[in-house]
Amino acid sequence: MLVREIYDYLNTLSPFVTQETWDNSGLLLGTMDTEIERIYLSLDIDSDLVGTLEPHSLVITHHPLIFKGLKQLDFGLYPANVIQKLIAKNCALIAMHTNFDISHLNKYVLKNILGYEHIQCQNHICYFDVNQSFDAFALHVKSAFSLEHLRVVQAKSFIKRCALTTGSGGDLIREVEADCFLSGDFKYHQALEAKENKLSLMDIGHFESESYFSVCLGEHLKKLSLKVIMSNSKNPFEYK
Repeated sequence: MLVREIYDYLNTLSPFVTQETWDNSGLLLGTMDTEIERIYLSLDIDSDLVGTLEPHSLVITHHPLIFKGLKQLDFGLYPANVIQKLIAKNCALIAMHTNFDISHLNKYVLKNILGYEHIQCQNHICYFDVNQSFDAFALHVKSAFSLEHLRVVQAKSFIKRCALTTGSGGDLIREVEADCFLSGDFKYHQALEAKENKLSLMDIGHFESESYFSVCLGEHLKKLSLKVIMSNSKNPFEYK
């Protein structure tokens, strides 16, 4: 199957034109006329994952490997080392980032991981009703994401309406209209601002909240006549 055929299907599923202006989703490596034999799905692509790839494959990641302009390609350093190996194996690479967040990933995490059905989404922020104490909801979130520790900012003792953005949503805090906001990568000053403005926060982790990308997209690729391999990069953080 040609990359073009898969790209067109992905574009119908989650239009690349809906990505943020700062994003770099789409075909990052290869050509539309490249013939591929299998698809790998992963949140990111790293040295370990690229080492397992079969030649003539398509890798679809959530995060773009090439995000900002590259001024040089030092094959001893990331990401150039991964790019070199992908080219050597004649592999193509497509990223589905903010466009897929909006169309699928946020809703998938809310419904399939947290278990909420009635969801209202506004761009990158999805809202849902909790009607639960802060402590009880925090325990539910920890269990759903299998988190040993949950970093929180408690501004209220009871949560009526909650918001979620997978990945890194700290810059959206001022747009959130809810009692609590679930996202990852919250910074200190964002936490302080949220608490002063009576917005509770629960940091569900960047990797942890987006690690469902492969499973989510994989459900939509079952109709393709290609082998789809569920994979994933490793979380670079460790907890001691």
